[in-house]
Amino acid sequence: MPSSTTLKLPESLKSRIAELARAAGKSPHAFMVDALSAQTELAERRAEFLASAQAAERDVGQYGLVFDADEVLSYIDAKLSGRKTVAPKARKL
Repeated sequence: MPSSTTLKLPESLKSRIAELARAAGKSPHAFMVDALSAQTELAERRAEFLASAQAAERDVGQYGLVFDADEVLSYIDAKLSGRKTVAPKARKL
């Protein structure tokens, strides 16, 4: 069951939300729930991205293997274009 939370909003923000919610065909409540949900998902995705980057940094430090960015981008471009290509190889730093 959803729980209640009270938000104290500046009148100017409350008016902006009401106007945008009306234009979107939503109640101000639904608009705010959607906005909070989107920001929460964005923050979670950002945290996952940072954790992944930190893990990759640890791997590079431990194994010393990296990929050349130009080779990776060329590979992706070739794959997306349907051209036959060879995957780039990891190299020691």
